[in-house]
Amino acid sequence: MYETNYHRASSVPDAAATFAKGKESKFLAGGQTLLPVMKQRLAAPSDVIDLSKIQEMIGIEVSGDTVTIKAATPHYDVAQSEAVQKAIPALANLASMIGDPAVRYRGTIGGSLANNDPAADYPAAVLALGATIKTNKRAIAAGDFFKGLFSTALEDGEIITAVAFPVPAKAGYAKMRHPASRFALTGVFVARTKAGDVSAAATGASQSGVMRVPAIEQALKANWSPGALDSVTISANGLLADIHGSAEYRANLVKVMGQRAVAAAG
Repeated sequence: MYETNYHRASSVPDAAATFAKGKESKFLAGGQTLLPVMKQRLAAPSDVIDLSKIQEMIGIEVSGDTVTIKAATPHYDVAQSEAVQKAIPALANLASMIGDPAVRYRGTIGGSLANNDPAADYPAAVLALGATIKTNKRAIAAGDFFKGLFSTALEDGEIITAVAFPVPAKAGYAKMRHPASRFALTGVFVARTKAGDVSAAATGASQSGVMRVPAIEQALKANWSPGALDSVTISANGLLADIHGSAEYRANLVKVMGQRAVAAAG
């Protein structure tokens, strides 16, 4: 690793001010991406600002029809939260499938979204549930947040502080895990609002990162059941193709994971 200056921020304003003073600063949330990249000498930040001990960024709140998960909350806490399990069980289930125990104890929702790995789990839930990403500067709708592979609407020095999820009438998540990394070869999150609107988002499939799946949404709006997707065809255009699977393989996985997600939702 290259030499760097480590800072443990005591508050969000402290973190923002410290970031601005560095020549090439990076925020550290759970460290599940930044630290390995630094060890491989692919990143050499002048300053690393640790957000993990900022108390105002840790915790889960449920108010009315909204579940708010603060950005430095580990995946394990989301998975084990009785409040999340009751309000949005699919979200708790998603968190329980992220990585392995070590990753779940250290990784955070804010870090996952800021990194926006194309195979990460949380982006699918954020997009399908129509969540709002709150930062130290503004609130960003899910549809405006994701900008492509490892790219988001965050400005330089902007800090995710919390994510607010509307409580759906039904929701489910299913993924085909990579056997080594536990990332999603393809994962699909489906949700239906109390008004009957349906949304579906897939991760790990598109060359552009997390994506909505209109074909699944239309089929489920007419008939909320796994069988409603039997006749759905997912286009392979724009989907990833690598040593783990072709674009056509991932297109089929989108459909199959969509069916499993609906079955999990009930």
